[in-house]
Amino acid sequence: MCRSWCLQLALLLSLVTLPGAAEEPQPVAAEARELDAAAVGRFADLALGCVHREYPNKISHVLASDDDVGPPRALTPAFFGCFDWHSSVHGHWLLARLARLYPEAPFAARARTALATSLTPERIAVEARYLSREGRESFERPYGLAWLLCLADELRSWPDEQAGRWARVLAPLEQEATARLRTWLPKLHYPIRTGEHNQTAFAFGLVLDWAETAGDADMTRLVTDTARRFYLADVACPLAWEPSGEDFLSPCLAEADLMRRVLPPEELAPWLGRFLPSLPTTATADWLPVGVVTDRADGKLAHLDGLNLSRAFMLEGILSALPEEDPRRAGLRAAADAHRAAGLAAVTGEHYEGGHWLGSFATYLVTGKGL
Repeated sequence: MCRSWCLQLALLLSLVTLPGAAEEPQPVAAEARELDAAAVGRFADLALGCVHREYPNKISHVLASDDDVGPPRALTPAFFGCFDWHSSVHGHWLLARLARLYPEAPFAARARTALATSLTPERIAVEARYLSREGRESFERPYGLAWLLCLADELRSWPDEQAGRWARVLAPLEQEATARLRTWLPKLHYPIRTGEHNQTAFAFGLVLDWAETAGDADMTRLVTDTARRFYLADVACPLAWEPSGEDFLSPCLAEADLMRRVLPPEELAPWLGRFLPSLPTTATADWLPVGVVTDRADGKLAHLDGLNLSRAFMLEGILSALPEEDPRRAGLRAAADAHRAAGLAAVTGEHYEGGHWLGSFATYLVTGKGL
């Protein structure tokens, strides 16, 4: 009689404590594997329900002539679903990551089918032409471009013949995205510190992770040098001013999560002390209250659910770079756990305003991407 209740409880707990810091799933008991697959299967279902759903759709599209008028499926035939281009891209990343980590899960075959439908030479060629057109220099820059590289990173990291073909198919668009970033970053005089898509810190983290996988030393150097130029002298980030009403990224935590990738440990610890001097040394989460969502049917207000998820994985990123004896770990862990629980509980798919993208942030968190 306890078995059914215990399984239900374990499933709920798996949404909060699902392991995944390693790039491959660790050996676990059969029941635990089943529960893990069921938990992440909810996220896969959200992406499967939207990657080829064209409408509603919000396009970011500059018209140069009548020839530029067309439905999303014609303009960007690989990434036309999930409401907007960047959400479609990271929805495809979600499917690739979960199919890779959970190859025997019920959703894995459907995820592969969806990826195979989108990632064809013909569709990616149209995407690459679209991105390279004059007047689209700022298209999805930097957020969508960074997520595209995250997708490329996932495909490159997947030791699978079919994934290898998809990586080669995606390569022309990957090259166009990196060319845009290489042109832009030397001209970018200031960081972008918003809590939404334009933020540079979060995007730089994704690009650095891609560059490591791709072995692109030039991009690593460019992003690292730019990050140092933008952020190394920062002090006393105003966490008390966060969040803004439509944030889904934390300006302060994203910067710290980026700099733990950039700075060696002996530089990171004192930099963090200057940058976030108010971090507690006790196991309390009060220093960073969870974001409150008042209406999940409002797409902008629902951003705060994503903020809770991204704060959780940014906090865990910072934790991963601090030594075990660092007294700030207790407060960082408490805040990470509180935001993880709140964020994952909101990934229901009840409203498409959040359902078309929150699964990606949840997957990034529970599978330990970026750690």
